[in-house]
Amino acid sequence: MKKLDKYLANLSVGNVKLHNLHWNVTGVTFKEVHVYLEDLYDDFFEKFDEVAEYQKQVGVYPKASTKEYLELTDIEELDSKDIDRKDAVKEALKLIKHMKELALEIREEADDFVLSNMMEDHVTDYNKEIWFMESMLK
Repeated sequence: MKKLDKYLANLSVGNVKLHNLHWNVTGVTFKEVHVYLEDLYDDFFEKFDEVAEYQKQVGVYPKASTKEYLELTDIEELDSKDIDRKDAVKEALKLIKHMKELALEIREEADDFVLSNMMEDHVTDYNKEIWFMESMLK
């Protein structure tokens, strides 16, 4: 499934993007946002591993190179520079919403319960993070 390859690539590139935000966030609530972004990239890595292992279980070699990820992803990378805590949260929110939409598409097209259920779990996680970030931005 090409969308699952794209999803895997997005998790990898998104993980790097979240690291960039984590390392370069600034502002009065730096520590809280810094720690929160770490939780997000840890979660992205867990999802990344889960998707790749699913692919192996169904006889598909998961994409496993940065070159392949950059060819497949539709995540925009960020420059390495200071980013205000509110802008960092907005960037992370945009990423999470994008990943949720792709997970929903994969769930709808899934031809087996395991993949459908995995994407449902991912959407549930994304919904919670969207709520957290939208609340942080009020």
